Amino acid sequence: MPVRPLDGRSPISGERRSLDLLQPTLDSIAIVGSLYAVKYVARGGIDDAGIVLGLTAAIVFLIFSKVSGLSRNNARGNANHEVTAIFLTWLTTAMALTMIGFATRYGQVFARSVMFVWIVIAPMMIALCRMLIRIALQSAVDRGYGVRRVAVAGMNELGRQTASNILDEPGLGFSFVGFYDDRTEDRPGQSVSDAKDHFDENGRHQHKHQLAGNLAEMVRHCRENKIDTIMITLPMRAEDRIRFLLDQLSDSTVSVYIVPDFFVFELLHSRWTNMGGLPAVSVFENPLFGVDGAVKRVTDVMLAGAGLLVASIPMTLIALGIKLTSRGPIFFRQKRYGLDGKEILVWKFRSMRVCDNGPVVKQATKDDPRVTPLGRVLRKTSLDELPQLFNVIEGTMSLVGPRPHASAHNEQYRGLIRGYMLRHKVKPGITGLAQVNGCRGETETIDKMEERVQWDHQYIRRWSIWLDLKILFKTAMVVWKQDTAY
Repeated sequence: MPVRPLDGRSPISGERRSLDLLQPTLDSIAIVGSLYAVKYVARGGIDDAGIVLGLTAAIVFLIFSKVSGLSRNNARGNANHEVTAIFLTWLTTAMALTMIGFATRYGQVFARSVMFVWIVIAPMMIALCRMLIRIALQSAVDRGYGVRRVAVAGMNELGRQTASNILDEPGLGFSFVGFYDDRTEDRPGQSVSDAKDHFDENGRHQHKHQLAGNLAEMVRHCRENKIDTIMITLPMRAEDRIRFLLDQLSDSTVSVYIVPDFFVFELLHSRWTNMGGLPAVSVFENPLFGVDGAVKRVTDVMLAGAGLLVASIPMTLIALGIKLTSRGPIFFRQKRYGLDGKEILVWKFRSMRVCDNGPVVKQATKDDPRVTPLGRVLRKTSLDELPQLFNVIEGTMSLVGPRPHASAHNEQYRGLIRGYMLRHKVKPGITGLAQVNGCRGETETIDKMEERVQWDHQYIRRWSIWLDLKILFKTAMVVWKQDTAY
């Protein structure tokens, strides 16, 4: 599998939404469940004919929801529009079912009163399920779960509209920080000086649009983890400014979106999305939000827990061997970068006579005299990494993800490799796509580290639970025969 060049263009894919699977599932449950409830009240009970009707209705509804745009509505869009789309889509579905029933004479199996009540109740149940999702998401936002601090780069008309859309849709889960821009001259239709008191004719958007600083200050705040998300609303004719800004932001873990007036870029990790109805492109984004993140976390905990049970006896024997064969602690907790570039302590069995954890950490080399005889075996077989299962359980690491490097190495390479810090958009892993493709061990040249980073970027771009399982399986196959592990 070839590694894509870091500056290569890649097609923009649609944003992976957590509700893409949840909402159609709940819609189908609402349709089939409402039919079952009506037939149960009518003392008919559900039968084979009812199951066929319910499943057919669910399939037809999902097809028409694609046509009507309902499938693109979600719990963070406009509620009134969503309810209207539900009833229109269901009306179309009911008409299609009537035609199918007339053509096949299948409709004669069901009592008209049952069908009438079901046709009335089903869209209400669908709307109720979707409203419950809205309430759950809004409740989570109100409690601070998943809330991200967002700033807008570019105080122009598009930027003000973007901020207004964000502030008018609290379900988006954003806390608006302010605008950042280098220019302070008047904008078309409004100046920076009066931008703090912006209202429309109907009194909406009564938000204070504050200029929080210039673009250099914004980059500094991003690197200081004071901002989580950046919306770039600079005009596309300012291509050089945008590219420069993206280069600067790639040395942080902030999520970056472009809100284009005319989209001309195809960039790494890019996905189409929308922010309160405005089209946007995520340039640097974490793919593991919502259901995707929950699935990965549950998988990690289950497999890591099972792994600890299986490895408990070997880990006990390794700990005893370390204690008996060399002086020093059994475990070594090294400072490394975790999710969003935050420092974590990674567990390892001590395999060296030293425990380097300062601003300078020398990588292990072939026949390194610092490595103990037992440590050489542990490092060759990766058994020294087994304690990182504790990191997975506590949530600072994942089973699969970009391998974490020592903090000193991160500071060294982030200034040498473009986009290096983007590998920290997801949790680091015990194993990763780079490791199963031969990128393991010493990185004595910059090219080797660049190749590892490119594999990490590819993992983030292609992530799926099936890819994780494939990497875990392949790890078990290659971990014993990699000659570059010192």
